[in-house]
Amino acid sequence: MPVSPGVTVVALLADPDAPTEIARHMARTLSARLADKSGQGRRFDVEVVSEPFTSGTEDPPTLMRRIMDRGSAENWDIVVALTDLPLHSHGRKLAVDLNHERGLALLSLPSLGGLRLQTRARRAVEEAVLGLAGRQITGAEGPPRSRPLPGPFDNRLAPLQPGQSGGKETDDLRYVASGPRGYLRVLAGMVRANRPWRLVPGLSKALAAALATGAVATVNSTVWSLAASLSTPRLVIAMVGSVAIMIGWLIVDAELWHRAPESSPEAKQKARLYNASTVVTVGIGVLVCYVGLMVINWVWALFILNDQLFASVTQNPLHAEEYWTLAWFVASVATVGGALGSGLESDEAIRAAAYSKREQERRHVLEGDQGDQRSK
Repeated sequence: MPVSPGVTVVALLADPDAPTEIARHMARTLSARLADKSGQGRRFDVEVVSEPFTSGTEDPPTLMRRIMDRGSAENWDIVVALTDLPLHSHGRKLAVDLNHERGLALLSLPSLGGLRLQTRARRAVEEAVLGLAGRQITGAEGPPRSRPLPGPFDNRLAPLQPGQSGGKETDDLRYVASGPRGYLRVLAGMVRANRPWRLVPGLSKALAAALATGAVATVNSTVWSLAASLSTPRLVIAMVGSVAIMIGWLIVDAELWHRAPESSPEAKQKARLYNASTVVTVGIGVLVCYVGLMVINWVWALFILNDQLFASVTQNPLHAEEYWTLAWFVASVATVGGALGSGLESDEAIRAAAYSKREQERRHVLEGDQGDQRSK
């Protein structure tokens, strides 16, 4: 399409699902914000293109070449690619890959963390675009590779110069998340990309089994006596144990555990990160289910329990504390029942609930590659 003189065309090339949603949301105001920050009457035209540009690979140089080829076929001045896959290079967790000569940027959203992702992603894109356009927010001049990007990158990400990036001429500046804080930030970003709250509706059969177990346990006099006799530490142990059983069962039964395809240190490091995100994702989903079960059991107990009958069995009057103690213990029992019920769910349903769309595709490709290697 024809472009007016003095207008910088910026393309946001986004993976489907969450990255596309983030790109479309920021595109509403990005043109005005870039024009305001760049100064001197510079104008920006922002386009959003949703394409699975990471399909089949996680290699940053390969992705940069794909972005380069895609940008050369269009009338774009700057291309910023967004993905919700965690990217790695030489044992480091890649955050941003930049090529100033070609006007290209690759942004791994998990490196921005799990909180305020929309705001952080918008700021990161703004700084990348302004840097690629040849002028920083401060208006400082100089070689782009000599000036670390400010804003969300400052004091958060470590810049690597061209000689260290190993990008094979696909980049001239790279930012990585380093240290324990960087690891935790990437982990939080991966968990957010997986959207652990989706696990609750995705385990409908397991929840049905848990609700049925809880309903029966709430009216069982033996359960009343056990709940009344348990101390708070033992109730906590029961809760932790039941949640751990549920998490372990889901991961093992649905084969969610990631095995490194090779024995290299980088592959093992990536496997540990993926497995940590799986445990945290499933753990958050199970905890949400647990709290929901506790509330439902408490409401059911309020409706069904008889004060005199409960007191005759437990030798304790039925007060608010007894209701919550019983609901708490029954939630632990029901969670174990839900773990057994989760066996009725298909592995595909659990994976769809536990992983983002891009992560599902990544694992599917990885399993296919491993299968091909075993068949040789």
